[in-house]
Amino acid sequence: MPTSVELNPMMMREIIIDHYNAPRHKSACPSPAEYETTHSSSVNCIDDIDVYLKQENGKIVDALWQGTACAISTASTDILCDLLIGHTKEEAESIIAEYTKMITGKEDYDASILDEAIAFANTYRQPSRIHCATIGWDAFRELLEKEDVHS
Repeated sequence: MPTSVELNPMMMREIIIDHYNAPRHKSACPSPAEYETTHSSSVNCIDDIDVYLKQENGKIVDALWQGTACAISTASTDILCDLLIGHTKEEAESIIAEYTKMITGKEDYDASILDEAIAFANTYRQPSRIHCATIGWDAFRELLEKEDVHS
């Protein structure tokens, strides 16, 4: 794993369980008119979520999600919200691109920008969990790619 701080499997599980048990960004959207939103669900898991993105002055100022999700989806989506806030659209797209490289296990990636998302570095070894680990990331990517995101 290309990272300056090696996480052992126990540390990875602890990060995932922490975000599953106490998600920081799981919340109803406080002001729907100020947020872009999209819905995402899975036919193979319980995942059924809405994600919300708010941008001001070229920066992401808030990222939220709500719904029902398995431990992997909950933790990965929650960690992404942490990573998005305070970044530009371009920076956020770069974070998502590096995560996607990591999660597939097919390309080298820059672990230095992934912070706690590095806890999912071994997910590629369980192909059935890749969708769970990317459902929120794909939804936020969709919002970032929209031309009309509030800024």
